[in-house]
Amino acid sequence: MTERIAIYAGSFDPLTNGHLDVLKASLAIADRIYAAIGIHPGKKPLFSFEERVGLIETVAAQEFGPDAKRLAVVAFDGLVVDAARKHGASIMIRGLRDGTDLDYEMQMAGMNEVMAPELQTIFLPASPSVRTITATLVRQIASMGGNIEPFVPAAVVEPLTAKFAK
Repeated sequence: MTERIAIYAGSFDPLTNGHLDVLKASLAIADRIYAAIGIHPGKKPLFSFEERVGLIETVAAQEFGPDAKRLAVVAFDGLVVDAARKHGASIMIRGLRDGTDLDYEMQMAGMNEVMAPELQTIFLPASPSVRTITATLVRQIASMGGNIEPFVPAAVVEPLTAKFAK
């Protein structure tokens, strides 16, 4: 049987409980998952690429136990379909929070299908407890000194809080 390889792309800046929810669900679908961090020269992320890799790997080890070895973190700076091809992925994972996400993701899946018909997009609905979480809102809450613990894995709380402690 062929190994099922999936790619789950995002900025992961920071890794949230919503991202973690999708990664957990992805492990039930694929044998190997690439968490692909988009690198865009025009954007200045809060966490460096290396910091994001470290946070994802730390949280995966804590949350997934032996299954953490099925997850690899990689960078990409172009089209996600090209990153998927580079890593041998046949599945593209996309998380959905609401109908707005669905509308956008359906358009993206249609465009990706034209560019890479060998890739199958799989939509994973977010669990109700994490549906409202976005990395943007988490950063905003952290920047104003709010409690981010309900929104991010425990290993992310201190590094994220420290980014705004200055």
